Amino acid sequence: MGVGTVHHIAWRAEDNQAQLEWQEYVRSNGYGVTPVKDRKYFNAIYFREHGEILFEIATDPPGFTHDESSGKMGEKLMLPEQYETMRSRIERKLIPIKVRELE
Repeated sequence: MGVGTVHHIAWRAEDNQAQLEWQEYVRSNGYGVTPVKDRKYFNAIYFREHGEILFEIATDPPGFTHDESSGKMGEKLMLPEQYETMRSRIERKLIPIKVRELE
């Protein structure tokens, strides 16, 4: 095993309003916090604590079913728009997986 580091720690916000309340709380306690970032499947804000660990607070909505139904999930690779131009390159690097039905 090798030495590793934590890239970031993610926390959940139930919705956009709860996330905005956390954003204000973080800011009011002296931390720099990012504007809300649209990550297609969730919205995220980021800040670093004094030890420089990156924290993310991400929303539940819009969720993973906004562009495909839960019954169809996993049938094809879904990508955020900014990565569509790299689809063929990304697909070439993916390790094939076999989805199996559970009894």
